[in-house]
Amino acid sequence: MAQENKQLKPNFGKGNNNKPGNKGPKISIYWIYALIGILLIGYSLFHKDIPNIARTSIQNFQENMLAPGDVEKISEISDKNVVQVYIKKDSLFKATYQKNFPGIKDNQGSPLFQFQVTDWPSFQQSMRDFYTANPTVAKATEVVDTDNPWYANPIVNIILPVLMFAAIWLLFMRKVGGGGAGGAGGGIFNIGKSKAQLFEKGTKVNITFKDVAGLDEAKVEVMEIVDFLKSPKKYTNLGGKIPKGALLVGPPGTGKTLLAKAMAGEAQVPFFSVSGSDFVEMFVGVGAGRVRDLFKQAREKAPCVIFIDEIDAIGRARGRNAMMSNDERENTLNQLLVEMDGFSGETGIIILAATNRPDVLDSALLRPGRFDRQISIDRPDIKGREDIFKVHLKPIKTSQTLDIFKLAEQTPGFAGADIANICNEAALIAARKGKDSVEMIDFQDAIDRVIGGLEKKNKIISPDEKKIIAYHEAGHAICGWFLEYAYPLLKVTIVPRGSAALGYAQYTPKEQYLYNTDQLMDQMCMTLGGRASEQIFFGKISTGASNDLQQVTKSAYSMITVYGMNPKIGNISYYDPQQDSSFTKPYSEETGKLIDEEVRNTIQKTYERTLELLTEHKEDVEKLAQALLKNEVLFKSDVETLIGKRPFEENKASEIDLVDNESHENQNGTVSEGVPPFDPGLNPLPATEA
Repeated sequence: MAQENKQLKPNFGKGNNNKPGNKGPKISIYWIYALIGILLIGYSLFHKDIPNIARTSIQNFQENMLAPGDVEKISEISDKNVVQVYIKKDSLFKATYQKNFPGIKDNQGSPLFQFQVTDWPSFQQSMRDFYTANPTVAKATEVVDTDNPWYANPIVNIILPVLMFAAIWLLFMRKVGGGGAGGAGGGIFNIGKSKAQLFEKGTKVNITFKDVAGLDEAKVEVMEIVDFLKSPKKYTNLGGKIPKGALLVGPPGTGKTLLAKAMAGEAQVPFFSVSGSDFVEMFVGVGAGRVRDLFKQAREKAPCVIFIDEIDAIGRARGRNAMMSNDERENTLNQLLVEMDGFSGETGIIILAATNRPDVLDSALLRPGRFDRQISIDRPDIKGREDIFKVHLKPIKTSQTLDIFKLAEQTPGFAGADIANICNEAALIAARKGKDSVEMIDFQDAIDRVIGGLEKKNKIISPDEKKIIAYHEAGHAICGWFLEYAYPLLKVTIVPRGSAALGYAQYTPKEQYLYNTDQLMDQMCMTLGGRASEQIFFGKISTGASNDLQQVTKSAYSMITVYGMNPKIGNISYYDPQQDSSFTKPYSEETGKLIDEEVRNTIQKTYERTLELLTEHKEDVEKLAQALLKNEVLFKSDVETLIGKRPFEENKASEIDLVDNESHENQNGTVSEGVPPFDPGLNPLPATEA
C-alpha cells in the first residue's frame, strides 16, 4: 500500500460552530491557569503589606528630623492630607530615634513617619521658610508630590478581587455545564466534546485510490459508497438505500486506515476521523457524551463520513465475561448503537470502521442496519505484493537489474506495512554501504533482517556450538529437500540474528488455501529435522530446537482438536473462537487425556520418520554442515551443487493458489518454521531457527 506523502491537515471548528473559516482559540484548562496567575500577580500588587508608620507632628518633623539632615525624602499625599517621611538608613541608629521610637527598623524603602496637614498652603509656606533658613537641608531633601493610585482606593481593593473571582467562577460553571463553546458536548473543561478530526470538503487530501495497491476487491466495495455520496439519485431513483456502515476487517498493516484516507480524498465530503480509544476517559459518561457530540456535528455536515479506527476499543461484546465488564465502555457502545440506528434514523451519514479483531465485536454492532457490509482486507497475493513494491519503490533509487517479481515471490504473507519496512530497510542498508542505488542483495539483507532480526556478526560462539548449529540447520534443509510437500528451500545460514536465533533456514512457502494430512506431516518432519540431526551426529540433543518443538506441538494439537485429523478422536472440532477467553474446555478430562496421548504419538511417529530420513541421507547432511561451517551462508544453487537438484518439481509462485501465510516473529523474538494456519492468527513461518 502506498503511504501518504503529506500530512493531512484537519480543520477544527470552534465549538459546535463548524462553518468554514470560523476558527478561534479554544478555551481550555490552561486559560484557567493563566487567570489564576493574573489573580495572584494582581493580589500581590494591590495588597502590599502596609508598613508600620509612626505618627509625628510638623514641628517634631522640622526640628528633630529635617534639621539634623536625617530625612531622605518626603511624600506629599494631597488626597489624604498626609505627608510621609522617609528616614535615611544610617540615621535610624541615632539615640533620638531608638529612645523615642523603640524597635524602629528599616522598612526597606518605605516611609517610617507621617503627619497630618490640614492647610496645604500654610504647610507649603512653612516649608519654604524652613528651606530658606536652612539651605543645606533643602538641597539634601527630595520632595515627591504623590497621589494614591486608583488601586489604592479601599473600595477598589474590595471590589476588584471579588470581580476576578466571580469571572473565574462563571467561566468554570459555564464549562462544567457544557455551555458556550462546549455546546451539547461540552462538559467539564470541554472533556465531553468529540476529539474527531474534521476534513472539510475544501481540504486537500492527497491520498486517492490510485495510491492504494493490492486491495482491488476492497477498493471496489468502498468506491461504490463514494459513488453513492457523489451521485445519490443514481441509486435512490431505483429504490436503493445507501449502506449505513461498512466495517473494514483485516490483519494489522494491510491498509485499512489507508483505504479510509483514500476514501476521504475521493469522496470530497466532510470526513470525521476518530480512534475508538478517544471516546473513553476516566470520567463516567464522557464516552457517551463524545458519541453524541460527534453525531451532532456529523448531522450538521451531512452528507458526510465518520471513520472510527480500532473500533474494538469500544465495540467489544457486552456481558460475555462479568469479571471483565466495563460499564463506561458499554455505555459508550450503547450510545453508538442508538446513534447508528435509533428511532431518529438519519440519512447521509456513513459510518466506516476498522478492526483486526472482528471476533470480539458485539453482535448488535455487526447486524444489518448498522454495519451493513464487512469488507475483508487480507494480506496481498503475489500480484498484490508486486504492485505494493512498485508503489513503495517509486521514491527509492533502485538498480536496473532489480527483479520486483522475485521480491514478491520471497515475501509470502507480508502485509503492505511489512513491504514498506523492507523497502526502507533496503535503502538504509545500501546507503550504509555507500552505494548509488539499491540492489537485489540489499533487499535480500532487508528481508533477512525483518524475518530474523539484526545480524550479530560480533556474537562470540564457541566452535562446538557452531558445529551443533551447522548440523541442526543442515538437518532442516535436507528434510525440506527430500520431502515432497515441504516448502522449497531459499537459503540456510548459521549467522546469528536477533536476540536468540543462532541460525535459520529460509523457505518460500507455497501460497494455498487447503492442506491435507500428508502436507502437514511433511512440514512437521522438516521442523523436527534440526533435533533429529543433532541426535544422529552427536548422540544427544540441545536446547536449540525449543521453538521448533513449540511449532510442532501447536500443529499437532490443531490437527487433532481443530481439524479432526485423528482416527481415535474422530471428526470432531473443539475449537470455538467465541470461547478464547473462557476458562472451561469443551471436552471432558478423559477426552483431554486421550488428546494429549494422541498428540505425543503423532509427534513421536513424525520424529521417528525424520530420524529415518536423515539417516538415509546422512552423507548429504554432512556435506551441507561442513559447507555451512566454511561459508556460513548457502543458497539454493549452492545446495544443488553439493547434493544435486531437488527430486520433486517445484511449482512457480505464479502458478499456485493464494494463501494467507505471514512471516513474523515468535514469542522469543526469533524466527522459526511453523505449519499452515489452524486458527486466526496462526500462520506458517518461512524459516527455522536453532
